Amino acid sequence: MFSKLFDTFLVHYLERFNDHCFVVKVGDKEYTIGEGDPEFTIIVNKDIPKKDILVSAELALGEAYMRKDIEIEGDLFKALCVVLGHVNKDSINKKVLSSLFNMGLRKKDQKQQVSSHYDLGNDFYSLWLDETMSYSCAYFKEEDDSLKDAQYQKVHHILDKLHLQEGMTLLDIGCGWGFLLIEAALKYGVKGYGCTLSEEQWKKGQERIKQFGLEGQVEIDLIDYRDVAASGRQFDRLVSVGMLEHVGRPNLPIYMEDASAMLKEGGLFLLHYISDPAEKETSAWIRKYIFPGGSLPSLREIIGLAYENDMNVVDVENLRFHYYKTLMHWYNNFQGVRDQVEKVRGTEFVRMWDLYLCGCAAGFYIGNMDLHQILMTKCINNELPLTRWY
Repeated sequence: MFSKLFDTFLVHYLERFNDHCFVVKVGDKEYTIGEGDPEFTIIVNKDIPKKDILVSAELALGEAYMRKDIEIEGDLFKALCVVLGHVNKDSINKKVLSSLFNMGLRKKDQKQQVSSHYDLGNDFYSLWLDETMSYSCAYFKEEDDSLKDAQYQKVHHILDKLHLQEGMTLLDIGCGWGFLLIEAALKYGVKGYGCTLSEEQWKKGQERIKQFGLEGQVEIDLIDYRDVAASGRQFDRLVSVGMLEHVGRPNLPIYMEDASAMLKEGGLFLLHYISDPAEKETSAWIRKYIFPGGSLPSLREIIGLAYENDMNVVDVENLRFHYYKTLMHWYNNFQGVRDQVEKVRGTEFVRMWDLYLCGCAAGFYIGNMDLHQILMTKCINNELPLTRWY
């Protein structure tokens, strides 16, 4: 089944990963990479063409794992920390993968891209998210905080930063299932408005608004943020949590321009997003299977665009390690319902989600990605407290 060329190439490729010790089993052959006691074993059940690895090693290895062509014996998280620390540095043949890296950025294209992930169904997400249905980085004040507590803390950490006052208007760009808007309305008495492109999230948001009796105070529309900006509406406060990653790098100037246009002078904008310090393209595997059209802007890019659009940066906070902890909670929760999901969606689907959740946790742990919260004001605001009041 395995050619000599493949055996030689695979071992040659993995030899660079020798900062850790692990074993590679190819057929009846066994190779030890690195020195010491092996931390895990990579079992290769089926050939991976050399050309596929050279086009994108991450995509080739990820697809092989989904199909069980490759299996991990031992701790998947440890294995992914080692592998991602190296394949992340590999070049990608964008000419061969042009369909992944040249996706449409029009409104209808981006609605389809968002729906492909978030409209998998509220029943699916409710199996492994906490009861707040928060699908973004939590905030852990203590090492052993529960996921639910950490998600409440995240939302109120954000709301505290926004310095809300009763009667203010708050726009949540990409509001998800509406948890943040509802908490803001209940605690601060603000008038909340949210926009989302996910029909499933919109449906759940309507249910929550009725559940808490917030009709007339909180509104969620199935609408593109660009259409909100085009309407001319302005708000006292803006917040966006985990939505910027779907905008696409070419659309970042439009996003920041629209955010500035929708914010009243002196207003505050809290932007919470995953950032990539290397300013590279999102991985081919993530683009193909998890977030089509996604991109991770750097902190430098967003700070620059803020000042180009009359916004002044007040504060920046990095929550990278918090996202590692959040993702490990999700991954462990997913393992608890994995068999249930597999019966409905199949083995390849659950192995894809294993790789996605655990791989992202590894990516944050080793520093491939950051999670930044940037607090900005529209123009100059000299009325804020002198210190970090939150």
